[in-house]
Amino acid sequence: MNKLLIVEDDQAMAVALRDGFEYEGYSVKVARDGADGLRLAIDEEPDIIILDVMLPKMSGLDICKRLRNEGNQIPIILLTARGQEIDKVLGLKLGADDYVTKPFSFMELAARVEAVLRRASGRIEKIENFQFGDVALDFKKHVATKGGGPLELSHREFKILQYFIEHRGEVVSRDQLLDSVWGYDSFPLTRTVDTHIAKLRHKIEDDPGNPIYIVTVHRVGYKFMD
Repeated sequence: MNKLLIVEDDQAMAVALRDGFEYEGYSVKVARDGADGLRLAIDEEPDIIILDVMLPKMSGLDICKRLRNEGNQIPIILLTARGQEIDKVLGLKLGADDYVTKPFSFMELAARVEAVLRRASGRIEKIENFQFGDVALDFKKHVATKGGGPLELSHREFKILQYFIEHRGEVVSRDQLLDSVWGYDSFPLTRTVDTHIAKLRHKIEDDPGNPIYIVTVHRVGYKFMD
């Protein structure tokens, strides 16, 4: 059973997250301020921390900095308010593993937690070659075929497909794709993701209007099904 620490001063959100993750099978501890959160992070040695940025006594960014400076590599997911772009960037530079912007769905956060835990345990495989349906991909050579014929994909389309395939079966949010494919410093719009997905579907799906590989998960993002 994975141990999860939630550091959140909003009582209603803390209780909702605790109940949700306990239902998903996690052992959950909750801290309501930064000082208590840092203490539990050190004493309890959780497998992952969900850490609000704005906290009394000690900010989430300060907690992240303190843990990383002391060599503590516990995976951290930051909770940031919409518009706190600088906090997201700073948090990632301080060593946070991911972030989720409020308001968010529990499904999205749970998917992020699973993905970060898997990365931390080294279970994400780096894919060099992959085939689904009649599409074959060589990510090392950037060569793609469909039905045995050449398939023209851009560099970014290769990166999108590689990210999907490495996270196949998972719900992937638009923010995750933006962060991993476009990069934290480029600040594109989430609509950019939808545009690229639409173009990609026209290239790899037999019926782009009814996709079977890149499936939309309403209000959350996408899922790759092979």
